[in-house]
Amino acid sequence: MIVEIIIGFGGALTGAGISYYLWDSALKKRRETLIKDAENQAKVLKDKKILQAKERFIQLKSEHDKLVNEKNQKIAATENRQKQKESTINQRKDDLNRKVREFENEKKKNDAIRENLSRQLDVVEQQQEELEKTHRKQVEKLEDISALSADEAKAQLVESMKNEAKTEAMSYIQEIMDDAKMNANREAKKVVIKAIQRVATETAIENSVTIFHIENDEIKGRIIGREGRNIRALEASTGVEIIVDDTPEAIVLSAFDPVRREIARLALHQLVTDGRIHPARIEEVVNKVKQQIEEEIIETGKRTTIDLGIHGMHPELIRLIGKMKYRSSYGQNLLQHSRETANLCAIMASELGLNPKKAKRAGLLHDIGKVPDEEPELPHAILGMKLAEKYKEKADVCNAIGAHHDEVEMQTLIAPIVQACDAISGARPGARREAVEAYIKRLKDLEQMALSYPGVLKTYAIQAGRELRVIVGSEKITDEDSEKLSYDIAKKIQDEMTYPGQVKITVIRETRAINYAK
Repeated sequence: MIVEIIIGFGGALTGAGISYYLWDSALKKRRETLIKDAENQAKVLKDKKILQAKERFIQLKSEHDKLVNEKNQKIAATENRQKQKESTINQRKDDLNRKVREFENEKKKNDAIRENLSRQLDVVEQQQEELEKTHRKQVEKLEDISALSADEAKAQLVESMKNEAKTEAMSYIQEIMDDAKMNANREAKKVVIKAIQRVATETAIENSVTIFHIENDEIKGRIIGREGRNIRALEASTGVEIIVDDTPEAIVLSAFDPVRREIARLALHQLVTDGRIHPARIEEVVNKVKQQIEEEIIETGKRTTIDLGIHGMHPELIRLIGKMKYRSSYGQNLLQHSRETANLCAIMASELGLNPKKAKRAGLLHDIGKVPDEEPELPHAILGMKLAEKYKEKADVCNAIGAHHDEVEMQTLIAPIVQACDAISGARPGARREAVEAYIKRLKDLEQMALSYPGVLKTYAIQAGRELRVIVGSEKITDEDSEKLSYDIAKKIQDEMTYPGQVKITVIRETRAINYAK
């Protein structure tokens, strides 16, 4: 038993020793493996740090090289600029030296010329003294011969020449005036005729009423509304009198202001087309149409200035030009009249060698005082001039606007051109509305007025009343009386009658000898 215990204990010790040995061997291997792994990691980390250090070194070196290169470039550029400055200074120095040499050479030449001129002046002075001596001797001889002093002879000669010059000058002036009168009338007629022939425009006649056509008479009741509320709202919103009567398929819009009539017409058209007609809708549509008309006015003004080639005009003046589309003067559309006047002004200015663009600008704006937003108590020419001055138009254009009815004095040549072209556009036959009865009566009055003079046989009003031909008896009136008769008739027409433009009176006196062969 003891032996077994000893053997067991010895086996246990042996097992423990073997186990310790094996454990120790395993720990040593584990330790060696850890140390080896640590060494490998340290080596890898070392290599990585060395690589990063090398990259950082390369980066720093690259930045350093870049800075060095930039500094070198700046130094090189500075050196180049310095060399250029030195070159420029050297060149200027050479130029200065060359100019100094040229100046010295010129100075030497001038000195030589001055010396030569001094010698020549001395010679001329000597010759002048000799000439004066000779002249005095000749004057003394002439005084002895004529028994007159030099001053007396000079006075007589001057007086004689003065009288002769006056006579010749008066004759020459008279010839020039006669020729100028003949040429002036002929040239003026040519200019006016050319201007009229080159401008052909249609004439628009506007009345104080507008007819609005409808498809059927049922719409009239809807326009009137219950107890007339729709038509009252429409009249209150537009300021236009709306007449709904028994006229089939038509409604009459009456107002003196064409803009109001156009707003009422367009608003009525939209309401009828839409079908919804009531006071609130009427006010909404009228406001929209007013805005639409305002935009159309501006667009019309812009289009007019573009068509006429006029630029740089103030927007407010452009708007007033557009408003002229809805205004009329004696039945003549104001915008059409202004366009026609502008074209006539440009043509006439070109014929006379003046600035056609400036004349066209003044012609377009000459009636701008008829369409102001406010109505001050001023003539339209003065008001138009003030508006043009307010919106920075040039002084000659403003003067032409204000002077086209002689309210202010004409200061430039454009002013009479605008006045003449305004008269041409407004006074030509058919341009402005005139009742047929009044027109016929005016022609009859012209003829009867001329027939009231003794010796007048026949009278004819021709060219739409622009000319009156008077035929007189040769046995009753002489040639001198014919001229006086023409003047008397013109004076009487001017004093007693009202007419546009001017009336030409032509008195014809002829002798006829009549015999019959049987």
